[in-house]
Amino acid sequence: MTHLAPLPTEAFARFRDVSITAYSEVHAESGRWPAEGAEERSRQSYDELLTQGLATPNQHLFEMRDSAGAPVGTIWLAVIEQAGARHGYIYDVLVEPEHRRKGHERAAFLALEPLARELGLERIALHVFAHNPGAQALYRSLGYEVTGINMQKKMG
Repeated sequence: MTHLAPLPTEAFARFRDVSITAYSEVHAESGRWPAEGAEERSRQSYDELLTQGLATPNQHLFEMRDSAGAPVGTIWLAVIEQAGARHGYIYDVLVEPEHRRKGHERAAFLALEPLARELGLERIALHVFAHNPGAQALYRSLGYEVTGINMQKKMG
């Protein structure tokens, strides 16, 4: 059974590097960002959100671990306060390629729910790209609902 543990300090740099690259690639692939400069733009986003690294207030980074305790991925939950309400936002989920399609991501999301309740969160939100129907199906099966759809038209 997959469980969550706070992301170890020694794992943070790798998490950050892998996540920045993946975030830039998915934005470029989707057409939201030009490929040129995407990595720098991604790095800026991470720097703005994780100003103090693992010690950044209201940012909860976890390592997913399998039943033997081996790391299989990461998940990042932010606590956001808006208009007098507290809610969570999943900024990143990454399951290592060799551990995908084994239920780790589902288990991590389910393990986050008690923590979200302890933190007094009213809801958890996330963004999923249109070109990722597998993730969309997973999140729907966990009770997540579509709250909006971004669209674009390429000109030229």
